[in-house]
Amino acid sequence: MTSWFPSIVYLLCFATSTACALLLARSYRRSGMRLLLWSASCFALLAVNNLFVIVDLLLIHDIDFSLLRLLLALAAVAVLLFGFIWDMEEDA
Repeated sequence: MTSWFPSIVYLLCFATSTACALLLARSYRRSGMRLLLWSASCFALLAVNNLFVIVDLLLIHDIDFSLLRLLLALAAVAVLLFGFIWDMEEDA
């Protein structure tokens, strides 16, 4: 593989997660379903995580952002899990 291939993959991951967050937020604004809000928040955090992957692995090599990236990924999953539990409790 060439050296620019990982850069393209990182950028595509960032673009995809950002697009998902925007589309989910737009759907939440139209329908008002809270699960869409939690999903949009999760994908927004994943987009920030992917942005830090780009910064960490491609732009700034002196600073290690791996702990921040792990915390962002954990926060994204925690937000989605919290949303699932919150909506389940209100349905019951």
